[in-house]
Amino acid sequence: MLADLARASRPLSWINTAYPFAAAYLLTTGRVDVTLVVGTVFFLVPYNLALYGVNDVFDYASDLANPRKGGVEGALLPPRRHRTVLVASLVACVPFVVALVALGPPWSWAVLAVSLFAVLAYSAPPFRFKEVPVLDSLTSSVHFVSPAVYGLALAQAAPSARTWAVLGAFLLWGMASHAFGAVQDVVPDRAAGIASVATALGAARTVRLALLAWCAAGVLVATLGAPEGFAGLLVLPYLALALPYARVSDEDSARANGGWRHFLWVNYAVGTAVTLILILHAMREGIFA
Repeated sequence: MLADLARASRPLSWINTAYPFAAAYLLTTGRVDVTLVVGTVFFLVPYNLALYGVNDVFDYASDLANPRKGGVEGALLPPRRHRTVLVASLVACVPFVVALVALGPPWSWAVLAVSLFAVLAYSAPPFRFKEVPVLDSLTSSVHFVSPAVYGLALAQAAPSARTWAVLGAFLLWGMASHAFGAVQDVVPDRAAGIASVATALGAARTVRLALLAWCAAGVLVATLGAPEGFAGLLVLPYLALALPYARVSDEDSARANGGWRHFLWVNYAVGTAVTLILILHAMREGIFA
């Protein structure tokens, strides 16, 4: 059972939510404390178990017809495991949420509530935001941006215009990534009667929209947000991966998975570059002095 829960939480994606929280909190406070540890562990495992576990339970019927599911891109757990996954998600999250509420100011409670609502509303009825085109990409992006906003709220930061620009670029990046990811599922989603940004706009148009969003994110970081302007160039690997599919047909959209499979490694490479940039920024600002 533990192996099933681990697969449902998608370990390869844990860092994608823990890192934004930890970076935002640490770069604001400059200290390692109980709040940092509790928050990082929460966004590393329990948060992802809830995020992906709830998704796998309520998407089970459509996932059966999706050849991508059943591996690192999504667990395909039998129905007898669904109740256990939902209960485990709740049990894993509650102690951390209680602790974080106790550790944080009232403003942080609202941010955490929005973050958790987005986790549930994306997949679970009656909301099912994942079936509302464009809102699906926005909500998915919130899953990764909200931990960073929450880290700032816990640290009682007063975000500057530059900080908001970076968060806005992060939001655009997340929306682009979700939209491009949805392209590969156009055929199975339509067969299952599931709406998405890609089923609504079509595969090629969705790829182009993703390309525009990545470009906008890069420009925003380069001109307003980054401690180092060249950080805007970090969108280039994503543009290179998606550009070959800018004219892909709906019928042939599954081949976009060829680009999507490289995303994980690109994320790790970009994450490493971002870390180095943030360390350089922290040293210049004397955050850890």
